[in-house]
Amino acid sequence: MLDSTILLGTAATIGLFHTLVGVDHTLPFIVLARSERWSLRKLWWVTGLCGVAHILSSVVIGTIGIGLGVALERLTLIESARGSFAARLLIGLGLAYMVWGLVKGRRAHRHSHLHHHEDGTVHVHDHDHAREHLHPHRDRGRRLKAISVFGLFVVFVLGPCEALIPMLMAPAASGSYGLVAAVIGVFGAATLVTMLVVVTVGWFGMQWRGFNALERHLHALAGFAIAMSGLAIELLGV
Repeated sequence: MLDSTILLGTAATIGLFHTLVGVDHTLPFIVLARSERWSLRKLWWVTGLCGVAHILSSVVIGTIGIGLGVALERLTLIESARGSFAARLLIGLGLAYMVWGLVKGRRAHRHSHLHHHEDGTVHVHDHDHAREHLHPHRDRGRRLKAISVFGLFVVFVLGPCEALIPMLMAPAASGSYGLVAAVIGVFGAATLVTMLVVVTVGWFGMQWRGFNALERHLHALAGFAIAMSGLAIELLGV
């Protein structure tokens, strides 16, 4: 009983702290929500879906490993390889989104032209290029937005929960499959709740009026933040 309590407490603690330390669990959602003007409900939905996929993918690998009797070291190597691949996908997704954001921001830059009329009237005309050829650019933007959300989902499916695997192997070795399920539930709940709390705080923080001055650069900044999240995983292993 004491061992079970310690294991479940450890699962909850690791679920909490691995989410807080892993910026990729929260930052991409926060910056995308701000740049795409997501509602809080949509942010919760996207974050929750990716979080569940993130946890279940590791559960599937861990379950298969347990069933086949694969050693913990080999499972850890598999998870590590998945993590590196997911980090590179996150970097690529962020860079692509940043480039699109830079182009979009440049087109949104307002500038002036002098207009001369036949009667001698001269006036200044302000405009930007964001509304030129509106339909094709809008369709392209929608596709990229959809790809960015789908890309995040794929990254989280591939991204590992390396800390979960050892906690599953210990009770599985003694045939305590009820405890295995409990560890999955506690770890998953701690991870998801922490993700949702952090993105909610971030969503409210990003409503600060000071960000309005950066409005046309928000997409590029969001892409940069996503790419840096992937780079942090790749270089620092967070």
